[in-house]
Amino acid sequence: MSSSTPSTSPASSASFFSSGGFSRRSALGAGLAVAGTGLLAACSSDPAPSPGAAYVSPHGPEVAAAEAKRTPGKGGPVRTVKLTATPATVDLGAGRTVRTWAYGDDLPGKEVRVTAGDTLALTLANHLPQTTSLHWHGLALRNDMDGVPGVTQPEIKAGAEFAYRFTVAHPGTYWFHPHSGTQQDRGLYAPLIVEDPKEPLKYDKEWVVVLDDWVDGVDGSTPEAVLAELRQGMGGMDGGEGHDMGDMPGMDHGSGHSGHSMSMTRSGSAAGGSAAGGSATSAPPTGPSRMMMGATSELLGGDAGDVNYPYYLINGRIPDAPSEFRAKPGDRVRIRFVNAGGDTAFRVALGGHEMTVTHTDGFPVTHAKTDALLLGMGERYDVLVTVKDGVFPLTALAEGKRATGLALLRTGKGAAPAPIIRPKELDGRVLTADRLKPAPGTALAARTPDRTIRIRLTGGMMKYDWGFDGRPYDPARRYDVSAGERVRIEFTNGTSMWHPLHLHGHTFALGSGVRKDTAVILPGRKLTMDFDADNPGLWMIHCHNVYHSESGMMTTLGYRAE
Repeated sequence: MSSSTPSTSPASSASFFSSGGFSRRSALGAGLAVAGTGLLAACSSDPAPSPGAAYVSPHGPEVAAAEAKRTPGKGGPVRTVKLTATPATVDLGAGRTVRTWAYGDDLPGKEVRVTAGDTLALTLANHLPQTTSLHWHGLALRNDMDGVPGVTQPEIKAGAEFAYRFTVAHPGTYWFHPHSGTQQDRGLYAPLIVEDPKEPLKYDKEWVVVLDDWVDGVDGSTPEAVLAELRQGMGGMDGGEGHDMGDMPGMDHGSGHSGHSMSMTRSGSAAGGSAAGGSATSAPPTGPSRMMMGATSELLGGDAGDVNYPYYLINGRIPDAPSEFRAKPGDRVRIRFVNAGGDTAFRVALGGHEMTVTHTDGFPVTHAKTDALLLGMGERYDVLVTVKDGVFPLTALAEGKRATGLALLRTGKGAAPAPIIRPKELDGRVLTADRLKPAPGTALAARTPDRTIRIRLTGGMMKYDWGFDGRPYDPARRYDVSAGERVRIEFTNGTSMWHPLHLHGHTFALGSGVRKDTAVILPGRKLTMDFDADNPGLWMIHCHNVYHSESGMMTTLGYRAE
């Protein structure tokens, strides 16, 4: 078994992925656009790579061969979809409208539904004033369709289109969103449901529930301005610079939300936020301060979040005007939960009901009963519920933030509950992924890892310097793997914050054997992911807190060209 450290490659000053703008993700092109050409030198891996060794290109024959293995026979039916990213005015309910960016006029975007084995052919038209992209969260798909500008494709310029086409191999609950700056924290997200042609579950109805935290267009706020404020760090606030928690034992680089007791008034100008869509624009703080103060949660190990959102939504609606799902008493309903939030974990419960968890991140689990679920950003869970007679609240508690989202289940007559209702189930049994077990036939085969990659999570609120191994994202650094290996990634969280970690293009097994693509790591804890390197290309690993990733908590996994 080898132990891998990131290889470092000299970055070219130009990239064929370049669109004239700069962002952390577009910068990847400088170091990775030459992948597969034999020009990319790598070093500091154990065992050491040979001089001039290259990585598999997202457009190389290895990627095409892997796609051919996923494609049944001559290929399944083609599902053609047209999607437009555009500025829009959306109605959050109760007379509250906001200007944002969305897929059409819908929030969430209109669901895309296919069957496993289908070919999805989706063309994205960019009517935004910035470049954009589209990432298929959770799918093991061909690398050149993964939707990461500067890594797998060029940015989609304003006024241009990009045609995504790939085989959708695995059933499950997924979603899609941009991988460009902080665009995901606008209205650019939608569910992707992949039906199982041999569906083993029996149910009468299906309810897709998308959770979100909302700031865009409220009192002048934008996600870019939120990031600009956060990047000033605690030292950029009135009231003094505070203490650098990096000087304390066991803490890295100011890992301290303990400064949350400080006053919150703006100070200074923006420190140059990451530009959504790849532009090198600085977003000066606009609107009220959005830095979160005093958000704590035992379930999350302490600090709950960085951003104080004005609204928490379920299927695009605020609690004062909730969306409503109708069924008949006795119906068995499959609920598919998606956390599309930018900075919020949600604790979810259906008042008066017990839930049976059947899947997480698209993979079946041994059925487990619970009163409530905890979802980190990017995570998905499927549950079954036999519904009772009446009107019931589906409440999403913004964990640690003292606010909720609300939707209603209506199966009969009755008045709607109050917007602030907190069903007792939220304080009952709360299920998290580490308590689940894989369903029979879904666990990875037992195997000793061929390669172990060790990554330490670092950074904190004081300087807002989130990263891996004490460094912000660097396009010239990547972790090597070889096709056919069993790879183990060992994460150590050296920060005082929880993080939802997401691996592109693969599913991994947790210690329990449960298969996931996004998993929560608590402060001071370790998290182990095992996966089979069976999908060649260049793949991102990052925190799915959009503000942490855009501040540097991401890196790249690269398949070596053999």
